[in-house]
Parts: sequence; structure tokens; C-alpha cells
Amino acid sequence: MTPTPFDAKKEIDAYRARRGQFRVLDVPAMTFLLIDGQGDPNTSPQYAAALATLYPLAYALKFRSRGELDRDYVVPPLEGLWWAEDMEAFTAARDKDRWHWRLMLMTPDWIPRELVETPGDVRWELFDEGRCVQTLHVGPYDAEGPVLERMHHEVIPEEGLRMTGRHHEIYLGDPRRAAPERLRTILRQPVSVR
Repeated sequence: MTPTPFDAKKEIDAYRARRGQFRVLDVPAMTFLLIDGQGDPNTSPQYAAALATLYPLAYALKFRSRGELDRDYVVPPLEGLWWAEDMEAFTAARDKDRWHWRLMLMTPDWIPRELVETPGDVRWELFDEGRCVQTLHVGPYDAEGPVLERMHHEVIPEEGLRMTGRHHEIYLGDPRRAAPERLRTILRQPVSVR
């Protein structure tokens, strides 16, 4: 009998969130394949190239893990860190040309360095985010603004916290297959005590 593949969405609490509920949690350190870029994700050739680079690497690593380590897993969801000189570019203006991004795919903690090949601009790094506030957004990406506005200006200050680090999104839905109103995205913001 083949064991059930490891699925981060089911096994790691940080991949769970509920719509309308803002939760403070400590995110464990995890290792990611990642690549950086800048510009509107809807129109940037750099963004499309980053996706076309990351996914084949992630699947090659999954198959090597299954074949060489006898440990299988579901490739985790795509994640993105997003930032701009002025964070209002995310909430009020939604000026995507001013956005910087880091696309990330988590790799399980049993993967050894010698199994990972990182060509070009791709890196394999430990990411230790620590204390965060997160919630689930259901709907189009462009409708995230009010949720982020509430998170940044109400929830975080009311918890006695302040924003640190970069805005983080975890894409639980595939925009190529799901209608925009059905997309599920975890919105996460690293924080610290004021």
C-alpha cells in the first residue's frame, strides 16, 4: 500500500485560515524555492517567466524525493511576498507597476541540499517569518484592498502589534481553473509587539 503523500495544506497549521477571521499565529521556519522580480503580475513577462521556472523545478524535486528518498508530497501552493516603497500601493492605489515580488514554493524539511538544483535567479532558502496576522480572502485578487486595509489599520493596531516584514499571499486556488469570485487566498502580514 502506497503511503499518502505529505500535503502541507493539511499538515501545517500556517496554511489554514478562515474568511472573516483574523488570526495571530507563529509561522514556523520553512525552506522555499524562490525568485524575485518587479512589476504588474498580470502583464510582466518577468512574472510569467518566474512561474515557468519555479514549477518545473518544484515538480522535479518532488519526483526526486519520491524516487531517491521514497518520500512523496503534494507540491505546496504558490506563495508571494509583495512590497513597494509606499505600502498604500497595495491597499488604496493598487498601483501594480510599483510592486516588487518574491514568488515562493515551499519544500518539505526532509529535502537535503544535494537534491536541490537552482539555476539562474532561483534560490533555495530558509524563511523564518515568525509572528503574523492572517485571514482568508475569497474572491478576485483586485478585491483584496478592503481586507488589507482592515488588517493593517484596525486588526493589527487593536492587537497591540505593528507591521514588520513583507505582505505575504498564499494562493490556494488556481486562477487558470477557478472563477475569480471563487479564488481563495491567505493574506498574511508579519508583525511584532509595539
